[in-house]
Amino acid sequence: SSGINAEYGGVKYGSGSGQQSVTGVPDGDDVNSYWTILSGSTKPTCARGDEIKCGGVIRLQHAQTGKNLHSHLFTAPITNHMQEVSAFGEEGKGDSGDDWQVVCSTDVWLQSSPVRLKHLATSKYLTVSGATFGHPIPGQYEITAHSSLSDGSLWKPTESIMFLSGSDDNSLHDEL
Repeated sequence: SSGINAEYGGVKYGSGSGQQSVTGVPDGDDVNSYWTILSGSTKPTCARGDEIKCGGVIRLQHAQTGKNLHSHLFTAPITNHMQEVSAFGEEGKGDSGDDWQVVCSTDVWLQSSPVRLKHLATSKYLTVSGATFGHPIPGQYEITAHSSLSDGSLWKPTESIMFLSGSDDNSLHDEL
């Protein structure tokens, strides 16, 4: 979202839920910015290479910790009129607060096109609020869920590993 990557902060919120923080960092290219896309809690398991359909429900699991991108009715730590976003669960096991709907203008989520992620339980959109934290995570941006749409609620993968189903053409995949 506007050059900000969602990152597992590794620090628990001092208010609200007390769960693990999810923050935004400019040009985050370390392991704390990597998330695995999984199917939503009520959906059949998706296979590697399956297309992600617009309107589909997904979970984002932090690659290093196995915690899910989560939201709930707690107030965001800095921006009071927004909703807290946290990292929750263990090894992909969480609850319905981990489900996000992919909102896009095409039939499937294309890596080159930004999408919005709508929290299924509360109908709020994953957003960079624009506010930044002080100690102990100075300069990191607050990631929230909000009912209003803005440029801060547009998300696009900056790096990915994709495997296309049924394709033997090695020119069709990305390499890191």
